[in-house]
Amino acid sequence: MAARWVLHLPTTLTNQDDAVRLAAALRDPLTHVTVLDFGETTLSEEDRQLLRTRVWCDARLDEAGRCRRRADHAGPCGSAARQCGLRR
Repeated sequence: MAARWVLHLPTTLTNQDDAVRLAAALRDPLTHVTVLDFGETTLSEEDRQLLRTRVWCDARLDEAGRCRRRADHAGPCGSAARQCGLRR
């Protein structure tokens, strides 16, 4: 398999919850772009980029697709946007 490239997109945000909301805001309208793998989205502090935190669970679901809930969610996986635990 050919090497994949990772796009690092720095922000001026200073809060992890805000960074998660931005990631979701970018993911939702761009889901149709097949070269983007939002399920693998991670966050890191600017000065600690090797220490990354996974954003979404991303488990494969029987009904096709992937779980859209936070990586540390309680309960069963789900694909509904309302289950992702993000404030809008």
